[in-house]
Amino acid sequence: MKLTVLSVGGSIISPDKVDYDFLASFRKMISDYLEKNKEDKLILVAGGGASARIYQDALRRIRSDAAPELQDWIGIKATHLNAMLLKAIFSDYTEDDVVTDPTDEAIRFSGRILVAGGWKPGFSTDTDAVYLASRFGGKTVVNLSNIKKVYTDDPKKNPDAKPIDRISWEDFRKIVGDEWNPGLNAPFDPIASRLASENGMIVIAADGRNIENTRAILCGEPFEGTLIGA
Repeated sequence: MKLTVLSVGGSIISPDKVDYDFLASFRKMISDYLEKNKEDKLILVAGGGASARIYQDALRRIRSDAAPELQDWIGIKATHLNAMLLKAIFSDYTEDDVVTDPTDEAIRFSGRILVAGGWKPGFSTDTDAVYLASRFGGKTVVNLSNIKKVYTDDPKKNPDAKPIDRISWEDFRKIVGDEWNPGLNAPFDPIASRLASENGMIVIAADGRNIENTRAILCGEPFEGTLIGA
């Protein structure tokens, strides 16, 4: 049995509204994969997407002094909504409640897919993905977002930024830093990066909108993306 954790970014679940076409294609690919690999299991961890950004921005516009913790909680609740959507989409493979605390000893994983959302302030759902991978023996987290690869810098701001195929945790953490801020846009959040590094995990950062590429990752075939920690 192989377990893979997919951190499904809110940027591809709901970039500005729910992306029905992506989710339908994603469901078909995952279903086909599970039917062909009868013993494998997946953990899907949902990000917040547009709902998180819109509501966090509303709070900041009304209360410029809003505490970071309150902003985080708004984002966390948005991940719960997206997680429930994923659970419903994959209802024929899920038998357990949406996980909202990856450290809860009562978590059950009796189906083929376990779905999770955000936990608490201080990090993104990337960190929840690392916690769940560690708990259930997964060594690989696939971080699916709207970027094809990790870059040496923000390519939107720096035209000289270069895509990276493979990078060590030490060098990656120099890029993302060590601190979390609500709404932080990083290829893998700083807290999750530290935990994954300490646990000897591998993270693959890839464009989740490319369904065939995600299938290739799951099947151990050549793919486009960045391998972190190997």
